[in-house]
Amino acid sequence: MGSLPHVVEDCFGLLKLYSDGSISRNPEVPCPTPLLDDDSVLYKDLLFDANRNLHLRLYKPSSSTSLEKLPILFYFHGGGFCFGSRTFPHFHNLCVRLTTAFNMLVVAPDHRLAPEHRLPAASDDACLALKWLQGQAAMHGKNVEDVDTWLTGVDFDRVFVLGDSSGGNLAHHLAVKLKAGSMELAPVRVRGYVLVAPFFGGSVRTKSELEQPCEEFWNLEMYDRFWRLSIPVGSTLDDPLVNPFGPCSQNLAEVPLDPILVVVGGGEILRDRLEGYATRLKQLGKKVEFVEVEGQQHGFFTDHPFSDVAEKVIQRIGDFILDNSN
Repeated sequence: MGSLPHVVEDCFGLLKLYSDGSISRNPEVPCPTPLLDDDSVLYKDLLFDANRNLHLRLYKPSSSTSLEKLPILFYFHGGGFCFGSRTFPHFHNLCVRLTTAFNMLVVAPDHRLAPEHRLPAASDDACLALKWLQGQAAMHGKNVEDVDTWLTGVDFDRVFVLGDSSGGNLAHHLAVKLKAGSMELAPVRVRGYVLVAPFFGGSVRTKSELEQPCEEFWNLEMYDRFWRLSIPVGSTLDDPLVNPFGPCSQNLAEVPLDPILVVVGGGEILRDRLEGYATRLKQLGKKVEFVEVEGQQHGFFTDHPFSDVAEKVIQRIGDFILDNSN
């Protein structure tokens, strides 16, 4: 008789991958943060892809009217591609903060999760979310019932993408796929991308990965575990989905990119990798800004969106949005 399936990967007891390929998930939401629900923001959920049963959450300032030309901000959550949903309290609270801070319509899509759906599933779903917006824009003003009323009056020509951690990875790949001007999304126009501590990797370790392999919560082994669970079976940390400048990655010198803002905590394991990412893009002539937040560790922005430190980041993002809105 063969042996019983045994656990080969265990993420905090919430996700277990077994030797026979089966997967178990604990339905508990791994973030005990209280859900913020005040009168400053209205929100609702919509289905944006029926085939994959994917939903998104729309946020708008409660003071807005249908006549306002609200810009649009897409927010792609983190979770190592293995966890996360628009319903998680800390993601929701950050979206509330972003909505009020920028007076924008915020769109927070879900994506399929690994290891049930390995990359590039999440990246494909991120693109589908923007295609959904394109569909809404194309029907705008045609009295079509499928157009959501909350999109009346929004400015489809001023769209920004913000991704945190693995969501920052998704934002990078959207920027590369859509290229400068995002012509394939017309009449939607993406103006810029904000990557907050984007989740990248590589087979060659950086100095900060070698010298600071642990933060208060995160460590390098955790990152490697998320990659093992999310990349295609048999792939490596130099997969183009992991390493934007790996040996098999696309030559970004030939890709026109919209402006990119990279934000990283100075105390993050990935700090040097992300500075290197921004530096390489600058060397290729891309419009890139790199902001290091002294002493902060991974997740500082999402986990504490109302902190003084997060406020400084929000101000910097606001400047980026303003600078690239015309």
